[in-house]
Amino acid sequence: MPTPPSAVPRDEPVIRDRGDACPGALRLHAADDGYLARVRIPGGALTAGQASLLADAADRFGDGHLELTSRGNVQLRGLADGCGAGLGELLDAAGLLPAPSHERVRNIVATPTSQEVLPWVRELDRLLCADARVTALSGRFLFALDDGRGDVAALEPDVTVLGLPAGPAGGRALVRFGAAAGAVAVAAHDAPRAALLAAVHFLDAVDAAGTRAWRVAELPAEHTPDEAQFAARLAASGIDATPVPAVDWPYCAPPRPWGRGPGSGPRGPLCVLPPFGRLTTDQWRLLVRLDDRGAGMRITPWRTVVLPDVPLRAPGTDGPALLEGAGLVVSPDSSWQSVTACTGRPGCAKSTADVRADARAVVERTRGALPVHWSGCERRCGHPRGTRWVDVLATEDGYRIASRGPLPSGRPELEAALTAARAAAPEPDAVTTGAPKTAAPGGTGPAQPCPT
Repeated sequence: MPTPPSAVPRDEPVIRDRGDACPGALRLHAADDGYLARVRIPGGALTAGQASLLADAADRFGDGHLELTSRGNVQLRGLADGCGAGLGELLDAAGLLPAPSHERVRNIVATPTSQEVLPWVRELDRLLCADARVTALSGRFLFALDDGRGDVAALEPDVTVLGLPAGPAGGRALVRFGAAAGAVAVAAHDAPRAALLAAVHFLDAVDAAGTRAWRVAELPAEHTPDEAQFAARLAASGIDATPVPAVDWPYCAPPRPWGRGPGSGPRGPLCVLPPFGRLTTDQWRLLVRLDDRGAGMRITPWRTVVLPDVPLRAPGTDGPALLEGAGLVVSPDSSWQSVTACTGRPGCAKSTADVRADARAVVERTRGALPVHWSGCERRCGHPRGTRWVDVLATEDGYRIASRGPLPSGRPELEAALTAARAAAPEPDAVTTGAPKTAAPGGTGPAQPCPT
């Protein structure tokens, strides 16, 4: 299997000969089931009005579904040729296209259960949309704004801002390039501007390397920015910055689906998991209706939705019961927990199977500790980041199963991961199953983009 570009060793730098073809809200992608639009949602934060207009767009222009991506964005599928202008007008009315020339570079994930990071999100988004230089960023370049717990910092971002114990509202923050061991410490109020300057610093490094890298991990080692260089650059821009050569980066697991727990009151937060991150517009509008106080919703990079304040027990408006009745998951012990899949057949011509149908057929009988991702081809679009996971890959001869990704360092977690990996893949590397696929290999139509 070819090594993904982001994982290429540093002595084998990636050399690009073209710009990336990552879709956006205005640059539509032709898939087997129609055109696809990817709407960037910085920090995953949507107001009720914006969410309602997205559902209108899916009904008016698409196939009546909304898909959540692994960067907290929303995709519309099944779009008709020639709908771009109308879709753009609707999204602009919703405030989801503040700068059309920049819409593909507004890739910002943020701790979804934190309200404190939202000012960071808004300010970084404003700065990005006002800077002409950053339009040169790839549509895959990722910013992560983490309140200090270490959830989105684990998603292999290109620029990470990590709040220190005082929190984003005050104190200090760390800014890091890629997976560097060190970082630069700045005042929390300077963090969004420091993140923007980090992106510009990356673009300068790309120009110097001449490789047209899309992400920090693709830069040759001699061109990768270090914390001392970056601190000097920030100081020259009027930001007090201190290099921190080594950081003990925290890690926090992503939020799990939850409804109401013991002792919960009549109102509270909900974390909702749509199977495969795909919702009908009826399911989506149910989430909007439950947000009866206008707290909005947060789309997470783990394809869940966090509703900060909804009814949990009120008669007739029992949020968890209504969601479960609509086919959505709010139980942390659901068999759908941590099961994901690419689009598969029939939406993607590259796929050799209808992986979602096959996953549905066995999901109740294949519980385990590790996340599982089903892929229709070698690209493994949308696979989990920052964690160990079970790779279920469709091939011409059946499914190939293996364990991939970093092993956790904690002994209980390591034990659970190894047990699950051995159960899923009894051979040292992988096992090929003879399980029949539900769709034959497709033709030569357009490929499905990575749903990030």
